[in-house]
Amino acid sequence: MHNYYARTGFYKFVGNNLKKAILPIIGVVLVIFLFNKYVYNINDGLHHFTETFSRLGILITFFISETVLGLIPPEIFIAWSKKTDQPILNLALLATLSYSGGLISYFLGKTALKIKAIKEYLEVKMEKNLKNTRKWGGILILAGALLPLPFSIACLAAGMIKYPFKSVVLFGLFRFGRFAIYAWAIFSVVS
Repeated sequence: MHNYYARTGFYKFVGNNLKKAILPIIGVVLVIFLFNKYVYNINDGLHHFTETFSRLGILITFFISETVLGLIPPEIFIAWSKKTDQPILNLALLATLSYSGGLISYFLGKTALKIKAIKEYLEVKMEKNLKNTRKWGGILILAGALLPLPFSIACLAAGMIKYPFKSVVLFGLFRFGRFAIYAWAIFSVVS
């Protein structure tokens, strides 16, 4: 396997993407810290957020976001879970909803292939990119699960390239690890 990965450029691909991801992760943590210290106390905002919106409304909003392109950063919801009466339960619900939303996105990607214009675009204009994506599809899912990239977009792409669903289910489980790691970092900032 090592020779195969070295020959196909997999290690270079992963290394370049890790280099690209580390600075945004550090940047997000730094921005949250500085914003909390100098601009607006995040604890006050989260307290207001928790008291204004119902738990069910927040969970539904999060699930829709995680299913449809993941436009709202999950870190906001992770911070919200810290301010609730049952932070661990709510965090587990968020992680489960995020994972489930990604799996639904996979099927949305498969369904999108039935649209002729999308299918032609992928087969003609994106042929070279699709070849590498199919080759390393598991890394795409893993990156979406662990890194601050929208998980639903990675799953949508996996559905479009007809990546095996069993592998999406397996690699997607790392999403739970991401929520645990981010919760540990965010819970230490939010009181």
